[in-house]
Amino acid sequence: MLSSQIQDAAGELLEEVTDLTGLDPKMAAIAIAVLAAVAIYLFSKPIRFILKLAINTLAGFAVLWVLNKFGPDLGLSLSMTWQNAVVTGVFGLPGVAVLLALRWANFL
Repeated sequence: MLSSQIQDAAGELLEEVTDLTGLDPKMAAIAIAVLAAVAIYLFSKPIRFILKLAINTLAGFAVLWVLNKFGPDLGLSLSMTWQNAVVTGVFGLPGVAVLLALRWANFL
């Protein structure tokens, strides 16, 4: 059922492009395919970067949660803010060390 809806939508799009441009339906289909390929190429890297940053940020929140759960016994704690999570997720253990050093120096 979904594939028939997709086919209907694609057919309507092809008709609209053909009407707007005056191109032959085959040429309009090729133009749509080329534009779709260009859009996928242009937006794949930024989307991949954003997804990787989001996953690293979630991992950073997990590390901060573990640190705040078990760290107070050792005198270590950091607030669970998205900025700390991004630093922790992107830079890993060195990022946590820098955040702890900044907190110790009263900059954070």
